[in-house]
Amino acid sequence: MIKKLLITALALTVIFIGCKKDGSVGPLQGKDDAAFSIYENSFLQGLWKLNPDWATSVGYHKYDSLLLIPDDKSRDKMINYAKVQVDSLSRFDVTTLADANKIDYHIMQNQMESIQWSIQQLKAYQWDPSSYNVIGTFAYILNEHYAPLSKRLRNFYQKMANIPAYYKEAEKQIKNPVIELTGLAVEQHQGGLSVFEKDFADSLKKTNIPQAEQKLMLDRAHLSAETIKSFVEWLKALKNDHPRTFRLGRELYDAKFNYDIQAESKAQQVYNAAVERKKYIHHEMVQVSKKLWPKYFGSKAMPADSLDLVAQLIDTISSRHVKPADFQSAIENLLPKLTAFVKAKDLITLDPSRPLIIRKEPGYMAGVAGASMSSPGPYDKEGNSYFNVGSLAGWTAEKAESYLREYNQYTLQILCIHEAIPGHYVQLVYANKAPSLIKSIFGNSAMIEGWAVYSEEMMLDNGYGADEPEMRLMWYKWHLRSVCNTILDYAVHTQNMSKPDAMKLLTHEAFQQEAEAEGKWKRVNVTSVQLDSYFTGYKEITDLRDAYKKKMGDKFKLKDFNEKFLSYGSAPVKYIKEAMLAKEVVANTGH
Repeated sequence: MIKKLLITALALTVIFIGCKKDGSVGPLQGKDDAAFSIYENSFLQGLWKLNPDWATSVGYHKYDSLLLIPDDKSRDKMINYAKVQVDSLSRFDVTTLADANKIDYHIMQNQMESIQWSIQQLKAYQWDPSSYNVIGTFAYILNEHYAPLSKRLRNFYQKMANIPAYYKEAEKQIKNPVIELTGLAVEQHQGGLSVFEKDFADSLKKTNIPQAEQKLMLDRAHLSAETIKSFVEWLKALKNDHPRTFRLGRELYDAKFNYDIQAESKAQQVYNAAVERKKYIHHEMVQVSKKLWPKYFGSKAMPADSLDLVAQLIDTISSRHVKPADFQSAIENLLPKLTAFVKAKDLITLDPSRPLIIRKEPGYMAGVAGASMSSPGPYDKEGNSYFNVGSLAGWTAEKAESYLREYNQYTLQILCIHEAIPGHYVQLVYANKAPSLIKSIFGNSAMIEGWAVYSEEMMLDNGYGADEPEMRLMWYKWHLRSVCNTILDYAVHTQNMSKPDAMKLLTHEAFQQEAEAEGKWKRVNVTSVQLDSYFTGYKEITDLRDAYKKKMGDKFKLKDFNEKFLSYGSAPVKYIKEAMLAKEVVANTGH
């Protein structure tokens, strides 16, 4: 309610009357912007009503107790909603909107068209059993402290009421599913059962909810767990003589790329650019490796194969890494160093009022060591940002050594640049200052990941790592991940790339460990297009910076570019580019 009143108040302040030179009253300037702000609010209210799980995940908790049945009726409602919104949007003249609203307009339009396409053309609800999984939202309700525990648990209890009907409907909808996605659904459901079997009961013990009520709640949790187990058994026993291939195919892939990535270029153009980028990086790596060879191998003859030469150097340099017990403290020590460098080089303004809290990875996130960012949801912009650091405790010496070689003393620094400063964490702080909820909710993955990749290279180009050739070589290896993610994803889904060819690309040409390459192969079997985000965004941002530099001439400052770019929020780069490269209109101030 407060939010609605604020938006209405904002609307009233935006509308003003323009005076023409002849003194007559002109049209209402800013009327569309004011009306658009009000419309955005009702657009989101309608969306959350039809997508309670999505609402919960972004921090909107009005519908936490609802679980919708994924049937034809609910999909029809979603299609109708999307069509109505596209129609509503068409009533605004996009050319009259302010830049921020113009971008929101395009994002909303894309989202509504994407929803219709997903339901009517992609039809993943028929062939992707992993899309039917309620556990994530229930885990969120348990683990995120946005409301008193007893209130969250009662919502949890009410939401469970529809679990049997939900999975009954899922069994009706699934036809000839993808084998790999069926396996993923089994794995994920089995892995999440403890939310109902143990975690819910453990949480109940911490409340003063009456025992009789607790018994009803526990009975329903038991029924929910049994329902999920039955669904898993049903999937395992499913007769599936003509499964759909996991490969998306050219037509669906191109459309999904357009909707998900929202790039200026088409999927094939980005793929072609990635192939060229790989050649360039290989050339640069060979040059650096030739210089470094005598330092590490003395007068020993260099391998004839240039990629073998690079691989040997990477392998040798990777032995420089921290001890398993020092992994978290190494990250803690790096962040002040990165902060100091960014300030000294005046690359971007950092906001000391939004601290980054480094913490051990919480128990419910455990299972993947390394580092990740937990960011506040769009409706909780003042929440904390956490840098989660996985523990290597309990790992075998061999497994820990392999992992730490991958995150050696050079790549660990690049990881911290990517995840934290000036990567994801800094981008998020700026995004949260942008008033638009739309850009936060529908955050563009290519912009978000692209910024993190761009920031790694920017740091090195400005002298981070004291121009150590080892740092540059390791960044090239790291950067090849982004480049080869695109090559792999496109080639697998549209060109039938085989597993042996994929493994060769990742291990021989991208210098990855076998285990990491296996993990990436599995990922490309169960996802599509997301792997394009990193390179596509990076390329679009670097191209935009070059164009902006040309536009500004002598006035160009890297810091100005970075801050202006981030001020637009997590929007598709092509729309930020439109705003940043637009010719300034000189205002007519005559009265």
